[in-house]
Amino acid sequence: MATTTETLVWLESGDRLTREDFHRRYDARPDIRRAELINGVVYVPSPTRFDVHDEPATIMVTWLAMYALGTPDVRSGSNASIFLTDDGEVQPDGFLFCDTADASVRRTPDGYLEGAPELVSEVAASSASYDLHDKKELYRRAGVQEYLVWRVLDHGFDWFDLQADQYVRREPDDRGVIASRMFTGLRLNVTALLAGDYAGVIAELTAAEPP
Repeated sequence: MATTTETLVWLESGDRLTREDFHRRYDARPDIRRAELINGVVYVPSPTRFDVHDEPATIMVTWLAMYALGTPDVRSGSNASIFLTDDGEVQPDGFLFCDTADASVRRTPDGYLEGAPELVSEVAASSASYDLHDKKELYRRAGVQEYLVWRVLDHGFDWFDLQADQYVRREPDDRGVIASRMFTGLRLNVTALLAGDYAGVIAELTAAEPP
């Protein structure tokens, strides 16, 4: 009796692939929950820890989602596959994009997103993470206007603005707040965030006018 042997499709960190080949392989591996293509190189992250990644990512996604829910023509998401460039397919921890006719982000016929969101947030363990190196460079090349990275183990937060094709790091104001230049009313109390005062983060966002 003839038998059929299924061939396992390989997808491993360090593989160098085109975006099309990466997506084909990733689609064939439902057992891999998260993988990204950064500048043509595959990254398959290790299992995520609650304290170092999952909870901080949830906090940032909640902050972004609350803003999007109250703002017309703005959408938020987390971990969706985004066709960013010819050599980049990412799953950001959180992102915002304008959902208008002339938006930079488009939906593909099969339901993915293509193009650069105006704002992306990532949670990184430390400054050594690829989020602040290879992935940051990919976002810069793609034209992501605001890139936010919470460095959990460093107890630090980076907010980068794209200016003249380069990322410039912004500092909080005297109250510890940074206001988005792309999304009116999106304000982050960085001091409260790093102190674990998440109620203060939400209070800053939902205030009708900044104090």
